[in-house]
Amino acid sequence: MPSDAALAELVLRPISGPEEIELFNTLPYTINHELADDLAEGRRIPAWMWLALRGERVVARVAWWAKAAGATGPDALDILDIDDEDPYAVDAAHALFAKASASVIGDGGTHVEYGRFIPGDWREDPRARRAVEHRMAVLEATGARLTVERLRLEWRPGTELPARDPRLAFRPALDEAELLALQTRVLDGTLDFHSQDDLKKNSADDVAKEWWDDEFARYTTPREWWQIATLADTGEAVGFVIPAKNSYHPIIAYIGVVPEHRGKGYIHGILGEGTRILAAQDVPRIRAATDVGNVPMAAAFERAGFVNFERAINMAW
Repeated sequence: MPSDAALAELVLRPISGPEEIELFNTLPYTINHELADDLAEGRRIPAWMWLALRGERVVARVAWWAKAAGATGPDALDILDIDDEDPYAVDAAHALFAKASASVIGDGGTHVEYGRFIPGDWREDPRARRAVEHRMAVLEATGARLTVERLRLEWRPGTELPARDPRLAFRPALDEAELLALQTRVLDGTLDFHSQDDLKKNSADDVAKEWWDDEFARYTTPREWWQIATLADTGEAVGFVIPAKNSYHPIIAYIGVVPEHRGKGYIHGILGEGTRILAAQDVPRIRAATDVGNVPMAAAFERAGFVNFERAINMAW
């Protein structure tokens, strides 16, 4: 079948509602099990979930996501899937993304970041590599570029907890101002890509406040879990950790050491404390992530017993 004829047969449309979630999930992806709850809780709406159909067969799909219900627009593009067995599915995905993004983002609107979870060995596995590159190519054709690759990490019950660092003591943050001040200092010299990118456009104070408003303030788990690490002998703050639960998993949401105390191994004790706090809640897992290029942080997670179970890529326009 010629490609133009195959495209002429396509129906490109959003899903009609939750009753079509099974159809939407025809194409496999690691977060499919979360989509029904996302719809029910308002992090997704049907108008943001589009299908390319040839007859009753789904050959491509695309979807956007918001951090919280009631958002005026999406915060991320997090699903772009293709039927890799269909020879014209990549063409279908190009057509689908063009129509769906015009509807969701609007002509001339600003694209939100794309993120996708991918196998850890995707470069070595020819099938996985082809799948990743096909999806990237669809977005590259619209001007998107790869910005960062990240490790997805997980601590599992039964893993030995890290030993406590006798040099450190821990206490909850005194107030929001103390935590924001520490985060502002932690941003100095950060190796995290997104933080570096934010700092190109805004001051460290503004970046810290944005993190607070967009992320930390949304967590409903106890703020007593958020710990300031201090030197045991002087009480001087050296860093902090934010253990929490997001809408999906218990997580190490943020962790950092202030510049003057880096290189002394304090990160291990701070991460260990955050891990202990969540493990004490009898959680099924603890998730975390860090950039592939952030070698010290990746090493700290490995030492704390976290395993790299997956990777993620981000693309931006």
